[in-house]
Amino acid sequence: MTATQIYDELTDGGARHLRLEELVYAGVPNLPTREQMEAERARPLAEKEGLELAQGDFIAAVLADPRTGTHLLKSMLRPTEEALERVDEFRSRGEVDLGPAYVRREGRAGILELRNPGHLNAEDGATLGPTEVAVDLLLLHPEIEVALFRGGVVDHPRYPGERIFGAGINLTHLYEGRIDFLFYLVRDLGYVNKIYRGLFPDTEKLWVAAVERYAIGGACQLLHVMDHVIAARGARLYLPARREGIIPGASNLRLPRFVGDRAARQAILSGREWVAGEPDTELLVDETVEPGEVDDAIAARIELLTSSGLINAAANRRAIRVGQEPLDLYRQYMSTYAAEQARCHLSPALVANLEQHWNARRG
Repeated sequence: MTATQIYDELTDGGARHLRLEELVYAGVPNLPTREQMEAERARPLAEKEGLELAQGDFIAAVLADPRTGTHLLKSMLRPTEEALERVDEFRSRGEVDLGPAYVRREGRAGILELRNPGHLNAEDGATLGPTEVAVDLLLLHPEIEVALFRGGVVDHPRYPGERIFGAGINLTHLYEGRIDFLFYLVRDLGYVNKIYRGLFPDTEKLWVAAVERYAIGGACQLLHVMDHVIAARGARLYLPARREGIIPGASNLRLPRFVGDRAARQAILSGREWVAGEPDTELLVDETVEPGEVDDAIAARIELLTSSGLINAAANRRAIRVGQEPLDLYRQYMSTYAAEQARCHLSPALVANLEQHWNARRG
């Protein structure tokens, strides 16, 4: 059976909406079982047996077909069950603490804080699910018009009591084998794409990012799907793809729209960085403020966005996407990404890069 035939069988011809992490464990021939993946997850990255390559190839084939690929993308844009179960709690209490992610409502604004303080707000298997639930809750809340994404306060000795937007993927967990290949796809097809496209079928809002200290890797990728980016002067923005040996999410598709093809290649292939406050960073950042003025800038921007109503905001976002990144273009990109990222994730070069550039053996 082909991948599309298997997909049709598992989804009852499209009548069922399976998330990606449900689909791969629903009985697809030649894909690893949950039990096999538990054993694989216990192995460090350098000792993995390559079971996830089959997942990458299967998902790539599903996404390559316009019909099944679009169905899968829309399935991943539906709100999570946990978010549907907790939205009433959020509406009544005005806040929900999900551990690695925290959401609260302030008037017509919703605030999402990524909280992984011991790892400089890096993302990993523990943060992924709560972050998507948090995004869903902000999108589902009917009184919230604008959503803010920012990093929580960290307890790192170099930055005690400071906020950091995000350190990208948790490289220690990656090296130790505790991050599955599916992490990349569930992240990009899930909460990142929900920020960009909203919930299926028709719920989206404006998003603001507040970048403090730095936005590395996946955190920098988030800036490509935000409607407005505020950055503290001196904040560093970069995609360490060359030193990691993996594909930086959908940045290969999106970053050239902001900085041009040449600068995007420099960032992805050669490690170019941007620093908030320097002239060329205006291509990625809408406002640069002093570090102590970020909260005031957030409040002013939210007031500006909500004071005259947002009746046409979703329509304008959709109109921009039609010209920049229609769903079918994204589907094709993610098909290629699924196959190639699986090979990058399991490549000996990734292990070597982590040991050389991050000295991952020391954690």
